[in-house]
Amino acid sequence: MSNFLTQTIYGVSDGAILALAALGFVLIYKSTGVINFARGEFLLIGAYTVYAAFVVFQLPLVLAVVVGILFAILMGVLIERLILRPLVGENAISVIMVTIGLAAVLKAVAQLFFGTRAVTQPALLPRTTIEFAGATFPLNRIPVIVIAAVVLTLFTLFFQRSRHGIAMRAVADDQQAALTLGISVRRIFAMARALAAVSALIGGVLLGDITEVSSRLTTFGLLVFPVVILGGLDSVPGTIVGGPVIGLSGQYVSSYWDPGPAQIAPYLLLVAILLVRPYGLFGETRIERV
Repeated sequence: MSNFLTQTIYGVSDGAILALAALGFVLIYKSTGVINFARGEFLLIGAYTVYAAFVVFQLPLVLAVVVGILFAILMGVLIERLILRPLVGENAISVIMVTIGLAAVLKAVAQLFFGTRAVTQPALLPRTTIEFAGATFPLNRIPVIVIAAVVLTLFTLFFQRSRHGIAMRAVADDQQAALTLGISVRRIFAMARALAAVSALIGGVLLGDITEVSSRLTTFGLLVFPVVILGGLDSVPGTIVGGPVIGLSGQYVSSYWDPGPAQIAPYLLLVAILLVRPYGLFGETRIERV
């Protein structure tokens, strides 16, 4: 029972970070229809940005996080304006290949400035361990779950209650109708990119703190795809469910079976979901008649 609780804490905390990364994926897909393959690299850039501000330039932690958020917003907007906006109207394969190339460029830039070895930074979250119901696990896993839950809740409220959130939902449903209502689709696209970059930055900082800041964060970012397929490409609530499910599946298989199959367990789950529900558990079913 104690091992089960420990693995559950690890799985939920990993899943919470995956949900943050997947949230950005869903934001971009809902507003622009683009499938972005650079989510892991956005986690990497986010972690390195806060590391540079906090350790290299020795800014206070709060200011370093603010600098990281501002940089994430700027990067998201510039990528949308300079790289992706000119591709509007192009076929989906072209846009996907551009995002794959973007992922390679972002990873190369990070390695150019920080090298290929993992870097260390002062602990942002507590490093001590905690015992509960016979289980022992790092205390920093609990704040990760709490922070991710708060961020996801704020994003959900933003979409449901704020004027800009409702505008983003309108653009996602029908761009032409949104234009007739006076909504700037280009501004919404830029906002979606900026918010997606911020969610990736938060996820990258949390992941870097509980593991390490290195190019391995991009490997973890690949698990975003099983999350969004499970929850639905266009479903924000789906990321909240899909993240913990994928995180738990990997931890349980690793603990009760073998670490090797645990690496492919999320992708086997992805295939199973595609066979049963191609649009995900919460995705919107779209039927096109030609």
